[in-house]
Amino acid sequence: MINVVHVASSDLYGGAARACYRIHRSLVENQQVRVSTHLRVISRHSDDTSVIGGPPLNQHPLWRILQPRLSRLPLHHFRSNNPIWHSSLWPDTGLGSELNRSYLRGAIDIVHLHWLSNETISIEEIGRLQMPLVWTLHDQWAFCGAEHYAESTFDAVSMPHPERYTCSYRSDSRPIDELGPDLNRRTWKRKRRAWRRQMQIVCPSTWMADCVQRSSIMSSWPTHVIPNPIDLKVWSPCDKFQARKFLGLPLEHPLLLFGAMDGLADPRKGADLLSEALLRLHNDVSGTPLDKTELIVFGQSRPATPMDLGFPVHYFGRLYDDISLRLLYAAADLFLIPSRQDNLPNTGLEAHACGTPIVAFHCGGMSDIVDNGKTGLLVQSFSSIDFAYAIRQLLSDSVRLRSFAASSRIRAERLWSSRNISGLYADLYAQTVDAHTVRH
Repeated sequence: MINVVHVASSDLYGGAARACYRIHRSLVENQQVRVSTHLRVISRHSDDTSVIGGPPLNQHPLWRILQPRLSRLPLHHFRSNNPIWHSSLWPDTGLGSELNRSYLRGAIDIVHLHWLSNETISIEEIGRLQMPLVWTLHDQWAFCGAEHYAESTFDAVSMPHPERYTCSYRSDSRPIDELGPDLNRRTWKRKRRAWRRQMQIVCPSTWMADCVQRSSIMSSWPTHVIPNPIDLKVWSPCDKFQARKFLGLPLEHPLLLFGAMDGLADPRKGADLLSEALLRLHNDVSGTPLDKTELIVFGQSRPATPMDLGFPVHYFGRLYDDISLRLLYAAADLFLIPSRQDNLPNTGLEAHACGTPIVAFHCGGMSDIVDNGKTGLLVQSFSSIDFAYAIRQLLSDSVRLRSFAASSRIRAERLWSSRNISGLYADLYAQTVDAHTVRH
């Protein structure tokens, strides 16, 4: 029996947290003989008894107050036009000591890292962990500086050099629109100093694996591509008419679906590109049956000043239960992913598992989700013209749309079942423990 402790900031809040929780639950439900697994988080939202929440054990009450405040100090005076969240993972939280104590008394064989925040564990504490480590990358932070995603726009003005994570964060590669201390360079150098021992890196998408292989900090580390699992019993097709009726949506009109944690507010999710595409589509289909198309948005409520998206919009806000989301996927004819950068978004897996085809830009990990021309369409990045044309193509061809829907479900069953993914992780854990034993 291999004892694994997953470490993450949260168990359910955010896409990375949900992906981590699904990996953990897939092991609990499918690999009980080979693997014993627990999830250690700081912010616990579930009532799952296999999830351990709260601050690090033996953390002094005063440090519990000071640490979050100190963690914000590196961000003082740092200014960037990059809207991506930055995390310095400093100073120590005490979780590293808690994990090492558990390892020394034989309660842990492997620590499996996921998405981490400043209050979870520090860079230096990760470097001092004594047990074998596996790290599933839900974004690019592990091999970047403090940013969770690298700059996505490389033009001659703002970013004249390649991604900084590929060139050791040289000072001459810094974007000219960043001001103040070079937080990303400083954070990257701390990782370089602290992480002397290689970890097993897991990437949910081939795009993320390619980024790791090009990085100057992890290029020689063992890297594996294992997609995130999904519960195919929870996420499954249901009657479109009944779903629309239950949700109070139009029964006959074409319905498009878009969803992200921050809805239309996150530039990385491409809301501006979506707006351009839908406005163009609205002009193109004027006077045709597709003129009655409507849009569903989840992840945010109706803003005070709504973005012009060309068609009538139904806002469903943030949904925390799987049933409501499943009904939305079932109600929609197409799920739209206009992201500029994305690893392996849960929404894409959920949509396909529910039999909903996808239109997306051909970037990031989208080719790991969409089988282009069979379960959806991938279009040139970041062409709103091509995006609008792809939507119109599919909405205009009901036979092809039904074929894509059936193929989407088949693809989900073949690639992302919890049983298959848990088996891949169990094999990786066994290899990791064996390699660690040989070295010691």
